[in-house]
Amino acid sequence: MRMIATLRRSLPRRASHAPHGAPRRAPRRAPYWALLLLPLLLPGCGLLGQWDGKSASLTTKPDGSTIGTPEELYAAGMDALKQEKPAQAVELFETVEREHPYSTWATNARLMTGYAEYSRNRYTEALTALDRFIQLHPAHRDIAYAYYLRGLCYYEQINDAQRDQTSSNTAITALQDVVNRFPNTPYARDARLKIDLARDHLAGHEMSIGRFYQQRGLYAAAIGRFRNVVDNYQTTNHVPEALHRLTEIYLAMGLTEEARKTASVLGHNYPGNPWYQDSYAMLVEGAPPAPGDERPGFFRRALNTIF
Repeated sequence: MRMIATLRRSLPRRASHAPHGAPRRAPRRAPYWALLLLPLLLPGCGLLGQWDGKSASLTTKPDGSTIGTPEELYAAGMDALKQEKPAQAVELFETVEREHPYSTWATNARLMTGYAEYSRNRYTEALTALDRFIQLHPAHRDIAYAYYLRGLCYYEQINDAQRDQTSSNTAITALQDVVNRFPNTPYARDARLKIDLARDHLAGHEMSIGRFYQQRGLYAAAIGRFRNVVDNYQTTNHVPEALHRLTEIYLAMGLTEEARKTASVLGHNYPGNPWYQDSYAMLVEGAPPAPGDERPGFFRRALNTIF
């Protein structure tokens, strides 16, 4: 791209430094409609009695008789999910697997165990169940959903932008696997959206570190971070600010010509952006900067990414 080629000719080589940590943000919850997309779901059969916390009571009907068939156990597990009791559901689905391992219901129960664990934020346990399902049933009719739910488990574990972003990269890899394997499904469409959001998150991480270095006068390190955003996250909404920060740094270093080149790239690609107005004001005496409320915050950037 012309913008990137111009910058590569004009900017110094990047430096690499590690970020500092910050408190972890609570994980985002995926939409509950994920359960509704699963074709395995059956209506509850009213088999579930009052659970006393013991596994034995899960296989007892309200009338005192025993739930014995795999169909009944599976339906009771679905009842538990409908009542938002995922721990009970896991117990029941695992009972199906344990007592009827070669039945069709056991196959379905493995997948639903993954969903039930996911729904109560037990992502490690959910991934174990889903990986087992994928390994044992690669040709199952709901294999696309299993891969998608696996991607969601990683996506929900993405950290705050100021922390290590290994989880973001893992989520992108898992979601891209959904897109590659099942490109024409609703799961792939949602996976693409989440990949874009995760990449925007990674770009935000680089911006946070770059600002940290810039504020402390570590300009070579800051340039490396901002260049990474411009070179590798071109579709995110962080690029205009990254170009502006580079303009600021070059002016602080006395590299006026480099600052003009970078601001020119910013103006050419984002002519109405408030970050360009700020860069222009630094280079042209008397030009006003953009009002403070015109720069997009996190939620506006997220909306821009989606729409």
